[in-house]
Amino acid sequence: MPQLIAGNWKMHCLAADAVALAQGVAAGAAGVEAELLICPTALHVAAVAAALRGSSVAVGGQDCHQDAQGAHTGDVAAPMLLDAGASWVILGHSERRQNHGETDELVREKCLAAVAAGLTPIVCVGETADQRSGGQETEVVGWQIAGSLPKPFSGVVAYEPVWAIGTGKTATNEDVATMHAFIREELVRQFGEAGQTIRILYGGSVKPSNAAALLAVPNVGGALVGGASLKADEFLTIARAAQGG
Repeated sequence: MPQLIAGNWKMHCLAADAVALAQGVAAGAAGVEAELLICPTALHVAAVAAALRGSSVAVGGQDCHQDAQGAHTGDVAAPMLLDAGASWVILGHSERRQNHGETDELVREKCLAAVAAGLTPIVCVGETADQRSGGQETEVVGWQIAGSLPKPFSGVVAYEPVWAIGTGKTATNEDVATMHAFIREELVRQFGEAGQTIRILYGGSVKPSNAAALLAVPNVGGALVGGASLKADEFLTIARAAQGG
């Protein structure tokens, strides 16, 4: 299975910028062995999907509501993302967990909604600096996997050490290898043989200078890229460092 390189644009880009960035990624995607995915703000999913039509680059949302419709002002339902052209959705990102108080149970409900709508979820897990310094990283991530992933699970897991997101800090290759090995063990323990094939992305200050080393770590099935995904050349450099199936 090829590695997945997913760009999380977060709350960046106006419409014209989003379309131009998407077109830049698509223009350089030829020969890239990895699967490519970009996730703009929900407001721009339709425009980006239209700009990428016929290319090898997929489009995803950054979140969805757990209900398919209803009186939820300001929220976006999974069927709406699908209708706009998305095929993936990021769920449980640490910024959603921290800034919006999302719990494992809520992430699980959103995951079920995404799958029901036909979207592939990328479910994020990871520990804070305090949890890591207290030696709780595996306990925290294990509970997040158990609480956030429904059974059966048809999606991707992204490990994001919270202390390495947007800080410029990056987990060492040894840190990544240890945590991804643990996550793999947990997936197999909780999902049996199916847990062997669930891709585990690494997300935490991935950039062109460290991508090749990180993507070569065992059990790393790709990367969830933040800041570097806002520049087509940097995102494509990371993608070219990925391994095909």
